[in-house]
Amino acid sequence: MKTILKNAKIYVEKNNFQQALLIEDGIIKDVGTNENILMNKYDKIFDLNGKTVIPGLNDSHLHLVMAGETITACNLTSAKSIDEVIELGKKFIKNNSGITALFGRGWNQDFFVPSDVRLLNRHDLDKISTEIPVIFERVCGHVVTGNTKAVEMIGVGENTVVDGGEILKGSDGKPNGIFTENAVSFLESVLPEKSNIDIEKEFLKAADYAISVGVTSAQSNDALNKNFKKMFNVIHHIYDNKKTKLRYNPQFNFQDINDFYEFLETEHKLDIYDEKFLSRGSLKLFKDGSLGARTALMLKDYNDEPGTLGVSALSDIQLQALCNLAAQNGIKIVTHAIGDGAIESVINAYENVMTDGNNALRHGIVHCQITSSEQLKRIADLNIAVMYQPIFLDYDIQIVESRVGKKLASTSYAFNTLYKSGTPVSFGTDSPVEDINPFPNIYCAVTRQRINETPEGGFIPSEKMSVEDAIDAYTIGSAYNEFKENIKGRLKSGFVADLAVLDTDIFTAPDNRIKDIRVEKTMIDGEFVYEV
Repeated sequence: MKTILKNAKIYVEKNNFQQALLIEDGIIKDVGTNENILMNKYDKIFDLNGKTVIPGLNDSHLHLVMAGETITACNLTSAKSIDEVIELGKKFIKNNSGITALFGRGWNQDFFVPSDVRLLNRHDLDKISTEIPVIFERVCGHVVTGNTKAVEMIGVGENTVVDGGEILKGSDGKPNGIFTENAVSFLESVLPEKSNIDIEKEFLKAADYAISVGVTSAQSNDALNKNFKKMFNVIHHIYDNKKTKLRYNPQFNFQDINDFYEFLETEHKLDIYDEKFLSRGSLKLFKDGSLGARTALMLKDYNDEPGTLGVSALSDIQLQALCNLAAQNGIKIVTHAIGDGAIESVINAYENVMTDGNNALRHGIVHCQITSSEQLKRIADLNIAVMYQPIFLDYDIQIVESRVGKKLASTSYAFNTLYKSGTPVSFGTDSPVEDINPFPNIYCAVTRQRINETPEGGFIPSEKMSVEDAIDAYTIGSAYNEFKENIKGRLKSGFVADLAVLDTDIFTAPDNRIKDIRVEKTMIDGEFVYEV
């Protein structure tokens, strides 16, 4: 099947735009002027009427199943007070009679009215229900609060300890329902186990949405620790039966080395990955938490909470052991690290598994938010891949200087510094922490502003990226993480025909218009899989 796209503004690479594409069996065969491309024989032709075309976006880190789950769970993102959280919970129970547990996510205490700027506790959630477990995740996913019923169901006592996590206590010395990091999954174990069908529905719901906003590839952390067999069974069923065209590269998480050993003896040995739509993926680790929850691991105390350094979800010894085992088995590692303390540990662990400073497996840091100049130089010198989420600036601009101080903040979120140094930089959304929609993400990279277009001039304006560089980070940059930069992420001969047709020319639009751009058509493997 030969297909031609004509009359378009096709972004090939910086300073190179063409009019038409020739596609054969899902692969781009030629790109050039209308006149040259129309000299070829074809089976189908699409006139794009001057629309701008960019490569399909490749989200370098998200949680696809959780994103699908968020669409159907109790959505708390609109809450501006604790009372509003409680009302949203009560309303959800009323509209979903018969549920045996209530799960919600998206609350953020920093968006609450001044009198309510604190973490939710079990007493708040008891006002929703004392009969069924109520579990509400903070927007970052690194803090979760349960009501008294949930806490009692898992048998938490005053002396219960979870390695790499915290169970916070109230003034009475008893657990107050707040769990962080590795303790999150401990609390959430009271939720009813999902069936394979439930998980598949959530996966496909999120995949459909991703495709509708121009995302054609997803590097997604869905397989977690002991649930990896069930999750991979679902993923294989989806791709064996071709239920989605979204290209999928798993980031499988193992915090316990024994679970990782089991993975290596089972899933890792399977020869059923086509590397076209389903890839083998990377080991995903969590070293720390989030800045908003003050669980990101810092080298020095938080500026606004002396005595607090954050949480180490893995000790340095555990981190190194997991990195060693992955490297021995030729597996790429990507590690969640937000605070400068976590980033320091991850750089050290990676350097220890490199040969002569060569990052052959392309190990990377996810988030990489709070960095010193010295750390940025080490990351660049070691060619460590960095998976940024520029959209995080929309919230973090409000808190970063108060959390870590102005000096350290000035060298953080250093998208442009690392990109211009030649460091492999890619973009993602960490959805459902943020929406999968890539255009607000690109807007934040280009403007260094919040969605409300503040601050004027942008936060640390020297870190602004050009539109072209931001798109490249989201396409060819993300493909680098998959070792596929020679076949994915460009609209060139020999590359896969994955692309998005935009309603607005992103290259000439005012910067503040970028966040509002919509996708009119999405093509994957030479086929339009979404059209307005």
